[in-house]
Amino acid sequence: MTQRIRAVVFDLDGLIFNTEDLYQHVGSLVLRRRGKNFDDDLLDQMMGRQPKIALQMMIDYHDLNDSVEQLALESEEVFREILDERLELMPGFIDLMQALEQATIPKAVATSSGRDFTSNVLGRFNLQQRFEFILTSEDVRQGKPEPEVYLTAAQRFGVDPSEMLVLEDSQNGCRAAIASGAFAVAVPTGRSRSHEFDGAALIADTLADRRIYESLGL
Repeated sequence: MTQRIRAVVFDLDGLIFNTEDLYQHVGSLVLRRRGKNFDDDLLDQMMGRQPKIALQMMIDYHDLNDSVEQLALESEEVFREILDERLELMPGFIDLMQALEQATIPKAVATSSGRDFTSNVLGRFNLQQRFEFILTSEDVRQGKPEPEVYLTAAQRFGVDPSEMLVLEDSQNGCRAAIASGAFAVAVPTGRSRSHEFDGAALIADTLADRRIYESLGL
């Protein structure tokens, strides 16, 4: 790699935290209450999207009578019940954070989740202060797979997108990173291991993958 990486951006769900697994549990329960299944095709469509768009996809897919607001409230209630017991950091995250800090490479979060949820989960592990800034669904007009959030991140860092390494677990998120011109690294897990990551600079096994460190010159 000839371009030096000057900044790193982390996705949140399924990348820093195991929340994609938790979302799948919540979505399955919400749909089961309505006699519907949360199948793989729907999950693939929703993964990495802004919450309101993802829930509208769920409604359209199963022709539900619920509104986005109704599903959001019910989902949040179920999510709160499992968050305390089941929220976990993804393998390799802490070590990578420490390596970036030792190398003084600035880092940020760019997520499709909302600001309140993002603050909640990051706060549980005292992580907010370790990032230069945090971008959520409320900071952009067009969510992933559109590149706006990553173009905004590059602007905030004051770097060219090609100088920014982006870590993403989902197809939609990786498409956003690639479209922005960033050095896109896919770190799929669970269902996203079946996603397509055409254009990604690297498909890593976990955040502990040595190739991520090599791409950063660490």
